[in-house]
Amino acid sequence: MTQSHPRISKAVIPAAGLGTRFLPATKATPKEMLPVVDKPAIQYVVEEAVAAGLGDVLMVTGRNKRPLEDHFDRNYELESALQKKGDAGRLAKVQESSDLAMIHYVRQGDPKGLGHAVLCAEPHVGHEPFAVLLGDDLIDPRDPLLQRMIDVQEQYGGSVIALMEVAPEQIHLYGCAAVEATEDSDVVKVGGLVEKPDAADAPSNYAIIGRYVLDPKIFGILRTTEPGRGGEIQLTDALQQLAADEKTGGPVHGVVFKGRRYDTGDRGDYLRAIVRLACEREDLGPDFRTWLRSYVAEEMQGR
Repeated sequence: MTQSHPRISKAVIPAAGLGTRFLPATKATPKEMLPVVDKPAIQYVVEEAVAAGLGDVLMVTGRNKRPLEDHFDRNYELESALQKKGDAGRLAKVQESSDLAMIHYVRQGDPKGLGHAVLCAEPHVGHEPFAVLLGDDLIDPRDPLLQRMIDVQEQYGGSVIALMEVAPEQIHLYGCAAVEATEDSDVVKVGGLVEKPDAADAPSNYAIIGRYVLDPKIFGILRTTEPGRGGEIQLTDALQQLAADEKTGGPVHGVVFKGRRYDTGDRGDYLRAIVRLACEREDLGPDFRTWLRSYVAEEMQGR
């Protein structure tokens, strides 16, 4: 049954992590600024939010994240140099990031976990439902996951999380959802959530990936949520309370995603994401694929 709910207009992107898995590269460079082909990972995430109609973006940052702000700001000296050279193509690319969205920033201060980072967004978000996009997960623009999640939230209210089926031996790496089917083949009702369970204790093989559409009542729950796994305030724990008691802030639904996702939070997956995206680029793909085939053939012969 279709209901009427406030239209979502704001996106929150937590970006305060230390990026320890990519040291020493992230000693002085935010992990969100690591390039995926020729754009920093964070720009793909902002572009996804904008494509879904969310032009008001709040980044939750921390120390040493100033390059994020610089990237989305104007660089008049660089623009002037490119303009004098008549390099319209590169000038357009430089200006694109500063014209993407209205971007705001707030510092998390203490690294107390994803739940705490989301709570830092409360003064900006207010009493509206909002989206949360994690920078480690890049979703292919040909698979509009976020737009689908917004549609589901407008239909059912409450909160919506993105889910993906993973192998049982991988479920301990993710938050996990207990689910039941709905009338929509790609939508499930979430009855419970657990953060990074052992395979034997997992209620399903539906893993939470880094996209959320949240009811603002999540803030009240996060304020009283005790530190959980890893000694951090876990967003999953707060969502579990919403799922257990719909009167608190509406139901929790999940959109089961079967599209293209690029995980840039792991070094191996980060490299695979670059290869896949480079292969699909019209300007880079043909030559790169030819080289890649040759390289793989040589490697196979050498074994």
